[in-house]
Amino acid sequence: MNQLKNSTAIKALMLLALFWMAGASWAAQVAGTVVQLSGPLLAKKADGAVRILSMKSEIESGDTLVTEKNTYAMVKFIDNSEITLKPSTTFKVENFSFDAGKPDGDNASFNLVKGGLRSVTGLLGKRNKEKFAMKTPSATIGIRGTTFIVDWIEPTEQAVAVAAAAREAWMMASTAALGDSYPVQPLMLAQANIPLAIPGGPAPLPPGLYVHVIDGLINVANPSGNLNFAPGQFGFTPSFKQPPVMLPSNPGIPFTLPSTFSSTTAASGSGASKSKSNDVDCEVR
Repeated sequence: MNQLKNSTAIKALMLLALFWMAGASWAAQVAGTVVQLSGPLLAKKADGAVRILSMKSEIESGDTLVTEKNTYAMVKFIDNSEITLKPSTTFKVENFSFDAGKPDGDNASFNLVKGGLRSVTGLLGKRNKEKFAMKTPSATIGIRGTTFIVDWIEPTEQAVAVAAAAREAWMMASTAALGDSYPVQPLMLAQANIPLAIPGGPAPLPPGLYVHVIDGLINVANPSGNLNFAPGQFGFTPSFKQPPVMLPSNPGIPFTLPSTFSSTTAASGSGASKSKSNDVDCEVR
């Protein structure tokens, strides 16, 4: 009887040890590291725990990163890809798995909840483009070795009202000044709630997803349509219910890194400073 009890106890201890090792292995899966930081950065766990990150802090699968209003943060992932978060951004690393010797295990799933970011693809996106997905409120982005900027403007009643009023005033003034020569394309864009460059200063941007290609090519697609974009071009899609469109110029989505960041990683929404990368293109679904 004592031998049976001892055997049962040993088996129970072995099972507990296996469960502990499996849990420890899962918790130790590091997705990336904070390599540049200009202010407060928080990481929220699935269980609600919150920790303050600093330079060289590790990022794990499941972490939700939150930047403060003046914070830029760059995360370098273990496949050498980079994600740079803008201020007031919420970004979740839903699942990230990479092993240089095991491409079948590649998995990169992200979720841009709010704000904006700049993405530079690493080895995972180049060798297994179908294993990369970046979700946003109006599109899912799949990349293959490219550099691009994403900005999500949240729909708020005040922003929508101000943008609509500014656009209406511009349309009326342009119509009065140009008469029959008023260009058809800007009129159509305005009526479709597409961002326009309004003379006299920046206007509030309509809510939606904005993309800017720095290197490579992208295809923006949703259930309503799709469109290709080349380097230096800008795209916009307000929701899954409206097709993406080409914007005639930068609608006002600058991405200028603070001086504390390395000059080799700096880039802006104007495309004046371009990242150097090879074999680049991506798909935004």
